[in-house]
Amino acid sequence: MPDSGVRDWRTTLQSCGLVILEGDAPSSAPTPLVAIRAVAGVDVQPKVTIREARSDAIEEIDRQWQTLTSKTLLAAEAGEFLILPPGSGGSAVGWVRVRDSIGGNLPSRIAAATGSPEFLTLSADGHHLCAVSVEEDEYWIVIRTFA
Repeated sequence: MPDSGVRDWRTTLQSCGLVILEGDAPSSAPTPLVAIRAVAGVDVQPKVTIREARSDAIEEIDRQWQTLTSKTLLAAEAGEFLILPPGSGGSAVGWVRVRDSIGGNLPSRIAAATGSPEFLTLSADGHHLCAVSVEEDEYWIVIRTFA
């Protein structure tokens, strides 16, 4: 990948308040393609749906995200988790280990940086997938567990 591509995804993550850490995803982690299919497949059932037309849609995504991920993703001992860099090309980059330096409102920070709150995260142990996706006229929060 050219240097400019590397800077782009790194800059995007940093502008979202995410600190990029060393280390790879654990061997138990699903591949990016498996994770994307777990969020975008026809049989996917979201944990929460939020109408895109709501005036407070992004704020509601933030609230629901915090509630739903507090016991899985955000409960990691060192505050670390994995993320596919949001935006185009993230799946080619693969899982990136990060720490959230801000703490709250991650979906709205990602939306501010990329124009969309859509992103996929994985707990540091590779077992809990938490994602926000845009489906027709709704935002979905999808939570999946991998053995």
